Amino acid sequence: MPPRIWIPNQKHASKLASHRTEALSLYREILRTSKHFHWCDESGIPWNYRLRKQARQEFEAAREETDPLILARLLVTGRDCVQQIQQRFNAADQAVWDRIKNDSDAR
Repeated sequence: MPPRIWIPNQKHASKLASHRTEALSLYREILRTSKHFHWCDESGIPWNYRLRKQARQEFEAAREETDPLILARLLVTGRDCVQQIQQRFNAADQAVWDRIKNDSDAR
């Protein structure tokens, strides 16, 4: 679902509420996506933990932002990044399953 675009004649509270709703939706999507990253980084910290921590930091940094254009840009950029990560992850997962299938068929 694309983020709601700010319309100048809307009431201030309703536009912030829509941004809050969209931000919460994006944050939940990030948390759902991060569950699929099971492996650890070089220091032994699981990637899903690092991704959740970084997402929390990013959202906390933007918590006090009230400019609707900046909020819309943050939401669109965040949504685009999550979708790109999901597509890359799915493509890599499909490649692994294809290789497993090809290896098992070759036996």
